[in-house]
Amino acid sequence: MSSIKEHFEIPARLKTWAYALIGVGLLALIIGFITKGRGTEEEQVVFIGTIMYNTIFWTLITNASMFFICITTLAMGGWQQSFRRIPEAISTMVPIFGSITVAVLLFVVFSGNHHIYHWLDTNAVANDEVLKGKSGFLNVKFFTIWTLLAVGLWSLLGWRMRQISSEADTAAFNGETGASFIWRNTVRAALFTVWFALTVGSTVPWLWLMSLDAHWYSTMYSWYTFASTFVSGISLIALWVIYMKNKGYLEYTNQEHLHDLGKFMFAFSIFWTYLWFSQYMLIWYSNQPEETLYFKHRVQGPYKGIFFLNLIINFICPLLILMKSSAKRNYTLVTFMAVLIIFGHWIDFYQMVMGSISKEQVTLGWLDFGILSLFVGLMIFFVSKALAKKPLIVKYHPFLKESIIHHT
Repeated sequence: MSSIKEHFEIPARLKTWAYALIGVGLLALIIGFITKGRGTEEEQVVFIGTIMYNTIFWTLITNASMFFICITTLAMGGWQQSFRRIPEAISTMVPIFGSITVAVLLFVVFSGNHHIYHWLDTNAVANDEVLKGKSGFLNVKFFTIWTLLAVGLWSLLGWRMRQISSEADTAAFNGETGASFIWRNTVRAALFTVWFALTVGSTVPWLWLMSLDAHWYSTMYSWYTFASTFVSGISLIALWVIYMKNKGYLEYTNQEHLHDLGKFMFAFSIFWTYLWFSQYMLIWYSNQPEETLYFKHRVQGPYKGIFFLNLIINFICPLLILMKSSAKRNYTLVTFMAVLIIFGHWIDFYQMVMGSISKEQVTLGWLDFGILSLFVGLMIFFVSKALAKKPLIVKYHPFLKESIIHHT
């Protein structure tokens, strides 16, 4: 262990990039607030919507890192232990981004902004049988409680998983303490996974995103959202792993581990496409007005280009580039595809949110990319700080040897 670089020292250049991106983002936020946030009602909706889809997207993809840790823990996987501290550090963003998400969403519902959530209009609900039928869960009280519970338990259970992981830094385990360590990891991972399924896998996308079109519903929507954020989360992990490798860290992580991350990126790009096609095809084929209203302006209106651009970036590119085994072991190709996949699903979240609250025109522009730079800068800043706080190798983890000798 003496030759292994266990502690990460944040490079000055990385700090500069983080500060620069945060500065650009804050400037865009301030200018956006002045020009749009205090403008017409339509401009205010665009301003809030832009912050909204960005914060939801980044909360969900950073939360996917803890989900990755938990499902591999439940599977008794050991291959990920050599770079475990990467997803752990990324998951520390959940309380930060989650708090922003909670603040934005509660501002929307408590201000009664029915231009974003139509179900906030009490008169509309009273005179609409569809909205009235959904009022049992589409109401301010339920939305608030479930939002707070979702983000709060993601943060708490994720924090607990990281706390247990820290025990592997202090001293070697014997048979009894090692078994206890694995058992407690497994129990906490199961608790997180169950809560993740109840929220990301079902209710949270319904409340935060699908209810933007309160008359529309899709039984595949939550799975679609999960697939989008999980493949983006894996791509984010891969980017940090490659960055750390390029800086001389994570000596026990090699092309075999990168290959497995690449397989996750490839597989869940295909899974996302399966859900994209199934959701669209079934609604197109049935041709029922209450279902097609979601797709009409996306397929035939101003969002047509963005809607099908998703398919090119998020399916065709991963299919053509990541299919070969050698591509998944190539640092440059995996880096390119990870950035492309994150950008592609960010675009998908843009059309999911803005396509519902600004149906007549595509608003994608400087404000969107400015807010994006703010979140990217915050992610770089806090994740790098989290990486510097702990040893990079969980050197006393019972499964570390399995990770070191891992091969595919």
